Amino acid sequence: MIQNKIVVRYQDGRVVKGITRDFFPNKDIFHLVLADAQPGSKPLEVRTQDLKAVFFVKAFEGNPKYDDKKEFDPAKPVIGRKIQVIFKDGELMVGTTNGYDPKRPGFFVMPADPQSNIERCFVFTPATREVSFI
Repeated sequence: MIQNKIVVRYQDGRVVKGITRDFFPNKDIFHLVLADAQPGSKPLEVRTQDLKAVFFVKAFEGNPKYDDKKEFDPAKPVIGRKIQVIFKDGELMVGTTNGYDPKRPGFFVMPADPQSNIERCFVFTPATREVSFI
């Protein structure tokens, strides 16, 4: 089974890092083995109703000094529709999506910056202030 390194961001600002094997966009609950958990530890049950986003990352550490670029490289083809997401907390994310529908609970975004630590992100629609195609 595939293990995904994720960073879970709650709407209240909490951040939790770990590995999941059962995140599905249409499910209300998934499980997370905390990044610093001892082997054999019981996974944390995560309820999606309180989440801002689930970031699928390359590394848990990331680079806190790096600021993701908000433009696309004009020399590279774009797959999907360009999208800009402004979260209720003011964070801006620019990338592409293949499935944004405001009636759905959420959607995936691939960051515009290929150097981003974020491989993809599942954005929870209730945590957004504005979503627009660019």
